Amino acid sequence: MKERLTVIKVGGKIVEEEVSLCQLLDDFAAIGGHKVLVHGGGRSATKLASQLGIESRMVNGRRITDAETLKVVTMVYGGLVNKNIVAGLQARGVNGLGLTGADMNVIRSVKRPVKEVDYGFVGDVEQVNAELLASLISQGVVPVMAPLTHDGQGHLLNTNADTIAGETAKALARHFDVTLIYCFEKRGVLLSEADDDSVIARITLADFEHLVADGTIQGGMIPKLENAFDAIAQGVSQVRITLASAINQPDEGTLIQS
Repeated sequence: MKERLTVIKVGGKIVEEEVSLCQLLDDFAAIGGHKVLVHGGGRSATKLASQLGIESRMVNGRRITDAETLKVVTMVYGGLVNKNIVAGLQARGVNGLGLTGADMNVIRSVKRPVKEVDYGFVGDVEQVNAELLASLISQGVVPVMAPLTHDGQGHLLNTNADTIAGETAKALARHFDVTLIYCFEKRGVLLSEADDDSVIARITLADFEHLVADGTIQGGMIPKLENAFDAIAQGVSQVRITLASAINQPDEGTLIQS
């Protein structure tokens, strides 16, 4: 029987504010068994870029990453945000190890090809070194993964944190019984965006297709759920979408099942 592993993905807003970060670290430290934390940090990157006179450009929620912006996101994601999290976990007795994809060649990506939009130095994940990560995890190390990867040619690449969490969970499913939890600002997937209490407790692939067809699920939630179902199809035991404050409450949020 495989040992359990929980992969948590949290957005930048949670880890960039002191009160919500402290709550997250307390809750994450309380998770039993093996675990991985994947984080964002977009608001801090935007703020620092502005202070440096660098314009932040977004297309469909994705950051256009030119050479100067890449310097900013590397400083913020791989430095300030990541190391604040690691230090906080160490204070709570959790042996966190901050990683970008370049560290120990953990995640290799390819630069996104130019189609309708040139996203610049943005990476699409090609390979996750699951064996190395599993070895670290089995030794009691808790990877804290920043949304940066590399191409193996000396270039860092800005990479979506949801994607890093999903690809890491899928790769580690060969070694562990993996639960993937996506945390965001709502209690789960909602029947009505205006009603925070209208959480859909469970969604199957058939449910998803129906809810997209009738317009209940739309916008950015579609790719998030597509990632979730892809993770299930590739061996992840379960995926949950919920509030960061509910990561230790298995009855909260939306459970994604095949």
